[in-house]
Amino acid sequence: MATSTALKSKDIDLLNGPILGKVFAFVLPLMMTNVLQNLYNAADMVVVGLSNVEGAIGSIGTTSALVNMILNIFAGFAVGSSVMVARAIGEGSQKKTTEAVHTAMMVAVISGVACMAVGLFICKPVLKAMGDEGHILDLATLYTRVYFLGVPFLALTNFLISIFRAKGDTRTPLFVLTATGLLNVALNLFFVLACGMSVEGVALATTIANFTSMLVLAYILHKDTGLCHFEIRKMCIEKYALKGIFYNGLPAGIQGALFALSNIIIQSSIISINNAVCPGGSDIIDGNAAGQSVESFAYVATNSVSQAAVTFTSQHYGARKFKRIGKVMRDCYFATFLIATVISLTIVALRKQLVGIYVSNPAAIEAGCLRILILLTVYFPLAFMEVGSGILRGLNKSILSTTISLIGSCVLRIVWIATVVYALPKLEVIYLSYPLSWAVTAATHFTVSVIIRKRLMKAYPED
Repeated sequence: MATSTALKSKDIDLLNGPILGKVFAFVLPLMMTNVLQNLYNAADMVVVGLSNVEGAIGSIGTTSALVNMILNIFAGFAVGSSVMVARAIGEGSQKKTTEAVHTAMMVAVISGVACMAVGLFICKPVLKAMGDEGHILDLATLYTRVYFLGVPFLALTNFLISIFRAKGDTRTPLFVLTATGLLNVALNLFFVLACGMSVEGVALATTIANFTSMLVLAYILHKDTGLCHFEIRKMCIEKYALKGIFYNGLPAGIQGALFALSNIIIQSSIISINNAVCPGGSDIIDGNAAGQSVESFAYVATNSVSQAAVTFTSQHYGARKFKRIGKVMRDCYFATFLIATVISLTIVALRKQLVGIYVSNPAAIEAGCLRILILLTVYFPLAFMEVGSGILRGLNKSILSTTISLIGSCVLRIVWIATVVYALPKLEVIYLSYPLSWAVTAATHFTVSVIIRKRLMKAYPED
C-alpha cells in the first residue's frame, strides 16, 4: 500500500483480524520498554548502595511518592496524547494525526518545564513534612533537586513513546531504551565509583540517559514517512488536539497525582513506624524502598497491558467498531491476568534474594519481604484495575475513569490510614490497604465499561 495511511512495517494493524496475538505482540515490547525505564530507578538504588553512604537507598525510596505526584501530571497528558493520536489514526485522518503529534510535543515541553519548576520549589518542605529528617532529608533533597533538573527531557521521552505506542509501534522504544538503559547503568557506576558521588551521581546519570532517549526517539520520528512524521518547526498548539489531550489527559494526570498523594500519606506512616522502631536508623525505610522497587517491576509489566487497552480501544472508538471492543476487553483482561500471575508469584518465591540485591541488613530484608508478600501474593486485582481504567479512557470516559479510581483507591486508602492504621500502627496493616482498594476499583471499572460499551453499540449500530 502506497498511501499516506499505510502501516509501517513496525506498526501493528489493531483494527482487523484476531486480537489476542496482537495484544501480546503490542504488550511484550512495551512491557520490556517499561521494565527498562523502571531499571533506571532500580539501578539508582542498587548502585548508590555501593557508595557506602548510610541511608542512601532509603533516601531515594522516600522520594518516589513525591516524584511520582509531580511526574504523573505530564504522564497523564502523555496518555491523553496517545488517545488522540490513536483515535486520529483510527479515523485515517492525516491532518488530525499531524496536529495531535505536534501539539503533544508542545504540551510535553510546557508540562516538563512546569513540573521541573514545581519539583525544585517544593521538594524539601514536602520531604520534611513526610517525616524525613537529618541526613536522610539532606540526601533525599539533593537527589530530587538533581533529578527534577532533567524532568523536561523525561517528559519529552514519555510523550514520544506515547506517539510510537499510539501508532502500534512498541519495538522502536524498546530498542532505544535498551541502549540508553545500559548507558544509565554505566554512568551510575562511573559517577558513584569513579567520581565518588552518591545520590546526586545516580540522579545525574538518569538525566543524561533520558536526554539521549529523547534525541534518538525524536530523530526516528522525524524520519518516519507515515502519519506520525514529526518536525520541530511544526510544533504548535492546535485547539482541537489540545482540547482532546487535556480532556483525556488531565483526569489521568490528576488521578496519578492523587494516587501519589495517598502514597505520600502511606510513606509518612512507614517513616513514622521506622522512627519509632529504630530511631536514628533506616532499616524499615530501606526495606520498604527495596520491596517497593522490586514490586514496581510487576506493576510496569501489568501496566503495559493497560496502555495497550488504551490504544486498542481508542483506535476502535475512532473507527466506530464498538462490537469488536468486547473482544479487546476480553483479551486484555486475559493477558493481564496471565502476566500478573506469573510475574508476581515469581517475585514472591524469590523475594528474599531480590530484596537482598538492595539491602543486606536482616531487619531491612524482613521489611521488604513483608511488603512483597502482602502486595504480590494476589496481584491480578491491580492488573484488572489498570486495564479497566485504560478501557474507559479509550471509550472517551477519562473523567469517569478518574472518578472511580480516586474514590475506589485514594479515598479508601486515606480512610484506612486514618482509621485502621491509626488504631493498629503496623506495617502489615498499612500494606493491606493496597489489595483491598485494588479489588473494589477493578470491579467498578469493569462493570461501568461493559455498560458504556453496550450503550455505544445501541447508539451506533454497525452494518
